[in-house]
Amino acid sequence: MRILLVTHSFLWFVLGDLKLSASARAEIESSPNTRLLSPASFWEIAIKISVGKYTLPMPFEEVTSQ
Repeated sequence: MRILLVTHSFLWFVLGDLKLSASARAEIESSPNTRLLSPASFWEIAIKISVGKYTLPMPFEEVTSQ
């Protein structure tokens, strides 16, 4: 199955945020599933960081390379 992650679910997944439910995390981590992320999500993250509405606990490049 292909799973399209929205920006927040992607961030919650890669940052280990508890806002992402255990069942959602299990589906994302399931090896037969393919994770997809819109290029617009990278743009959205970068804009929110640049205007000070969001901060990351690690460099942007590290988050987006996952």
